[in-house]
Amino acid sequence: MSFRKILVFYRIPIAIGMIALGFFLGFQVTWWIAWIPFLIAILMVVAYFLIGPMTLIQGYMESGDMEGAQKLMNMVKFPNLLYKPIRSSYYMLQANFSTMGDDLDKAEMQLRKGLESGMTEKEYEGGAYMQLGTIALKKGNTKEAMEHLRKAVSVGLPDKDTEATAYLYLSQIYIQRRDYRSGKIYFNKAKACKATNAQVVEQIKELAKYIARIPG
Repeated sequence: MSFRKILVFYRIPIAIGMIALGFFLGFQVTWWIAWIPFLIAILMVVAYFLIGPMTLIQGYMESGDMEGAQKLMNMVKFPNLLYKPIRSSYYMLQANFSTMGDDLDKAEMQLRKGLESGMTEKEYEGGAYMQLGTIALKKGNTKEAMEHLRKAVSVGLPDKDTEATAYLYLSQIYIQRRDYRSGKIYFNKAKACKATNAQVVEQIKELAKYIARIPG
């Protein structure tokens, strides 16, 4: 285990050890030195509640160790005490895990909590609304899906593939409602994104065939 992981995993035991060392130094040597371990103990406790293990999450995600990442997330006992930007990231990641587990209600709740926490990057905010839109679609709530998807493209999305997907969803919703004019407008916006993802490109091609048969 790396030194960094030890610091993250054992912040509270380290803090207790530092407090004990501080009292030992204070009584046996001098209180002028004791403040150093006391300060370290305070920093450990503050980091435990305000940051948690979130600084290690990215490494697990990049290596594909989702189980390890989930275990780290479960170490956070008081998410509402996390520093705001970290709290929003925590809820977003939890929502992703819930979505993968097909627990849509839980994912929706976590996404809303993430948005309430405030997101520093507009792309993350747009991504959250995009996820809420797709969840609403899966639940069959097209009205709510439209609201979230429009909000997503308005706020901004991380890449053109995601933006094209949002426009495709909106196009399909309007076509299902027989609002063909709006459906074509959003379809053209999807094409204008010039998506490169093979799946998105294929979806555009399939919808283009259907739209070509729509009169007007």
